[in-house]
Amino acid sequence: MPQEAIAQVVRGLPSFDHPDLLVGTEHFSDAGVYRVHPDLCIVQSLDFFPPLVEDPFTFGQIAATNSLSDIYAMGATPVTALNIVGFPDDELDLQVLQDILRGGADRVLKANAVLLGGHTVRDTEIKYGLSVTGTIHPDDIVTNSGAITGHVLLLSKPLGTGFITTANKKSKCPDVAIEAAVENMIRLNGGASRAAVNGDTSAITDITGFGFAGHAAEMATASNVTLSIDLDSLPLLPHAVELGASGFRTRASKSNHDFLEGDFAVSDNADPDLLAIVFDPQTSGGLLVALPEEASEAYIAEVEAADGYAPALIGRVEERKGVSLRFN
Repeated sequence: MPQEAIAQVVRGLPSFDHPDLLVGTEHFSDAGVYRVHPDLCIVQSLDFFPPLVEDPFTFGQIAATNSLSDIYAMGATPVTALNIVGFPDDELDLQVLQDILRGGADRVLKANAVLLGGHTVRDTEIKYGLSVTGTIHPDDIVTNSGAITGHVLLLSKPLGTGFITTANKKSKCPDVAIEAAVENMIRLNGGASRAAVNGDTSAITDITGFGFAGHAAEMATASNVTLSIDLDSLPLLPHAVELGASGFRTRASKSNHDFLEGDFAVSDNADPDLLAIVFDPQTSGGLLVALPEEASEAYIAEVEAADGYAPALIGRVEERKGVSLRFN
């Protein structure tokens, strides 16, 4: 659902005022946080969507990784998960469903969490995801609302999954591109999350359906800062820019752009094809992290050691200057 529509719906809902509700919906945080004990909080989130790839096992891996990411984006540790399934069992072989669930279980096991079960309904199309519960100490919670002026910004995964999967559905995607995108989408954000917590991080968010720009703008607005982004420093999946330039974009790319119209500024020499990728909806994207510049090298090294991929330093947190985002 477009960011604007979600914002409109949430504004019309009742608010919950409870002393143990530490993080709710006020800043569009990646997950909710509830204190159950003075030194223990539960962190909860839920996500699901239709298939992006043909292989059901791979789809299950991607959807589960995407769901787990919201917990990692709060600096928390996933503990339990529940399957959420819509499946046309009157049209498709149940082996397809079993393969999807095996893919999801594979990522839950990789996260050292426990799958407790779930719920399945008959639907006209496949949908799959997880409801995930994690834990964290109240003092360790990191949200998208604490970015500090002067901190640098790092992104733990490359961008471009939306353009690539759109092209792949039309059989117009180079093999190297979809293979890299799948590897990217099934890689857990656990290493990037743990390193961020260790690195005196001021803010974290994960990059998913609202695109890099949408989630970065949420961080900037919630923190009352401007994020200055170096477009040339953004990590990119192979062929992503050229596929986007060839027209392989979803409706969400336009709605993400339109929602932020007036809240971002672009330098005169910015490449429009490169700029387009910041609005590309991502699936199971990386973590956008704000931390002190002196901690950035250690963060990059720790994530690379854990995940085999080095985060990219892409910008800086600045004092609020009229807009949420500046693309240079």
